[in-house]
Amino acid sequence: MCGLSLTRKNAVPGNGNISKKIIVIGEAPGKNEDETGSPFVGSAGKILDQALINARIERKEIYITNVVKCRPPSNRVPTDEEIGICTREYLKKEIDIISPKIICILGATALKSLLGLKHMTPYRGQIVNRPPLRYFITYHPAATIYNNKLKEIFFEDIQKLAKIVNTQDQGIDKFFPT
Repeated sequence: MCGLSLTRKNAVPGNGNISKKIIVIGEAPGKNEDETGSPFVGSAGKILDQALINARIERKEIYITNVVKCRPPSNRVPTDEEIGICTREYLKKEIDIISPKIICILGATALKSLLGLKHMTPYRGQIVNRPPLRYFITYHPAATIYNNKLKEIFFEDIQKLAKIVNTQDQGIDKFFPT
């Protein structure tokens, strides 16, 4: 059992549409998520929602979750141990059940947790293929709160994700050569 479960108010499982084969994965729940038990409902969630609206992606058409399912105390970054437990016990199962065509990784913690990559810059706005999964990398919307210059980049990345999503309907393998 992960120690985060001892300090949280609510576990925050993922939610959304599991049939569209798109997962968006962030780092961890924040205060608002801990209160409600739903992912991305606070300030970062509002930014994500606006980016999705601008890109003409309906939130109800994607599945949104986090690497860890409980809020770390004082909103700190989850430890490697906490990430390992939650990834093994929950996130990998979510991914296996949904069997997504694409996973949108939000931020450095999710990037490191899922792909073992330490730096966002070389991968941001790009697809990383790890068969059978494909990952689209962008900033966490919370980063745009602290660095307003990233907001435009984040919104552009979500637009790019929308193009990828729309291409899926025409045959994803044309967009993602193997």
